[in-house]
Amino acid sequence: MGNVHNFLSSFRNVGLQGRLGAGRKVAGKHLSNVLNFVNFQDESILVNLTHRKYRSMLSLPATPMPQVGEKLDCLWSAEPGTNLDSYEFLHFLVDDGRKLVMARPRLRGMDREGIRFDLSDVEGCEVGVREFRRHKCQEIAVDIYQNGLLFHGRLLDFSASSLGAEMACRPPRSLQWLNPEAPVTAVLREGQDVLYSGECKVLRQTHGRSTRLVALRPLSSRLQRLKPKEFRSRRATLTPMPSAVFRHPFTGKTVTLPVTDISGPGLSVEEYYEGSILLPGMIIPRLDIVFSAGMKIPCRAQVVYRNILWTERDRAVAKCGIAVLDMDIQDQVNISALLHRADHGDSHVSEPVDMGALWEFFFTTGFFYSGKYAHLSSTKEAFKRTYEKLYLENPQIARHFVCQDRGIIQGHMSMVRFWENAWLIHHHAAHTESGQKAGLVVLEQVGRYVNDFHSLYSAHMDFVLCFYRPENKFPDRVFGGLSRNLRNPKGCSLDSFAYLTLRNALSSENALDMRQGRLELTRPSGEDLAELESFYEHCSGGLMLNALDLEPEMVGTDDLSRLYRSLGFKKECHAFSLKKGGVLKAVIMCQVSDIGLNLSNVTNGIYVIVVDADDVTAGDLAFALSLLQGYYGSEDTPLLLFPTSFAQAIFPVEKTYNLWVLNTRNLDDYFRHVERLTRRLGGGLS
Repeated sequence: MGNVHNFLSSFRNVGLQGRLGAGRKVAGKHLSNVLNFVNFQDESILVNLTHRKYRSMLSLPATPMPQVGEKLDCLWSAEPGTNLDSYEFLHFLVDDGRKLVMARPRLRGMDREGIRFDLSDVEGCEVGVREFRRHKCQEIAVDIYQNGLLFHGRLLDFSASSLGAEMACRPPRSLQWLNPEAPVTAVLREGQDVLYSGECKVLRQTHGRSTRLVALRPLSSRLQRLKPKEFRSRRATLTPMPSAVFRHPFTGKTVTLPVTDISGPGLSVEEYYEGSILLPGMIIPRLDIVFSAGMKIPCRAQVVYRNILWTERDRAVAKCGIAVLDMDIQDQVNISALLHRADHGDSHVSEPVDMGALWEFFFTTGFFYSGKYAHLSSTKEAFKRTYEKLYLENPQIARHFVCQDRGIIQGHMSMVRFWENAWLIHHHAAHTESGQKAGLVVLEQVGRYVNDFHSLYSAHMDFVLCFYRPENKFPDRVFGGLSRNLRNPKGCSLDSFAYLTLRNALSSENALDMRQGRLELTRPSGEDLAELESFYEHCSGGLMLNALDLEPEMVGTDDLSRLYRSLGFKKECHAFSLKKGGVLKAVIMCQVSDIGLNLSNVTNGIYVIVVDADDVTAGDLAFALSLLQGYYGSEDTPLLLFPTSFAQAIFPVEKTYNLWVLNTRNLDDYFRHVERLTRRLGGGLS
């Protein structure tokens, strides 16, 4: 503690002698209140003494006792460590973080225990007013990196423009190596949690080889956490606006600030300039967005910028941008639903749906056409149960987006997280009398949701994908058109699958002879998956393997399957290598899920990727598929084969599906494409 106050005095006391009476007066009554508050906070004042012979100054911290009447007793906060008989009292200083108040009362006595004053007829005087209030900190470690060297210390105080730290090191390392002319990187930690990291300038420092007090100024007032986006998330101004409530990571105090605008990825708050507590780069482990006493959304956040504004009364305020670093996936839905409704009153995100109205909508829009309904009618009760859980229980694996007009469903789109870091967009339907408006509204809802939350780890949204028939004009213009125009398969890819049922594959004339021969069906090895990757890069170069968890490190991952089971759903993935004569011929993936999770059943079918078509017959594949049909209860199980050209040569292919995958880092390309299409077609994409 003594070192801290010597440091403070070296910065604050220079030039203070002779300034008593020069600043704004502080009445004795107010001075007494300030001193009692210092006692209440278990803090100290700084007593300055001067040597009787050499006139050098000694600064000692002292704790004021509760003041009674006109007497003030103070106890030394630490052993003085010198003979006080050689010193005489000069003045004491009280620091409230922004103002420095000096007072020179009459001395009643001083010894090794403390010092006593008579405050009758005493006024204080402000001898220093900082631009920013300084805030004292609690148990925050500081690491300073410079030119390959590391210095450890602790944070003493901070303001919006600077950090005050006590640094220490052990021989042979020396603080003399800290170059004040070169920038440093400061890292602030509480335990193992990093709370701040940024480049700083050394403003000033005390002398010392093993212990030194350093003032640092952060060099940046704005962070660029992510790649700049052309199509940014929409910010909303709600009535009433929520508040941002959090425990300050440096001081431990509870802070409540008004939110000025909010979006999915972040929010802005305002604070008074002179008392700023938000430092750009500072991480807030938990921030609550409080809408009312019973509704709050917690998140992990980081201050990313700070701008100075002026109020109508000419008072400076700081507007600070706060980015959400992570948020529970259910809370993502809650805030998205609120923001979508604020922007478009007919938009609903994963809100409870009247199932009767939804079934009627699917039939009247033609989404359940006769062929599709004939396929699912035999399992309609299981299908209904699946959808009731999806639409009424709002599980974290699914999202649905609905456009309603006075309670009547006009448009619908949904998506499901069926792979570790990829979401399947599906079930897009709209009433024709809406003039495609409702269809565009729900398409925009999905785009906004992905744009808002894809960068959050808990969203697991590195990719979004969909399967569609190439003859369907709407998805082919929106999704397929982007892939064709972008011509960057690592940003957006399009792969074609042949579709038939397991029954047709097994009963094909060419597949009647299912002799095993030299065939073997095994779990894929790392070498198998490396060969699969080489094949796919050669023939496509797209994102299919990344999205469908066919990368070597993803095969066998069971996290998502466990999540499905915990929510009462089924999800299994079984991968196999088909080899002939020891040579890899195909990789087969059995996806097993609840009936109707996807209406085309691409979530409950077999994917076959033929890596080496030489000497592969329909009988070879049929033999392998016959061994796998036990995973399914129906021979109508979908079979998706890639490449399409190979499948068409050996099987009676019923139809083809395009698999569209978008890397969510390329969302600007998607929005730019949709905007051009909408403008070109006069607001309709049909």
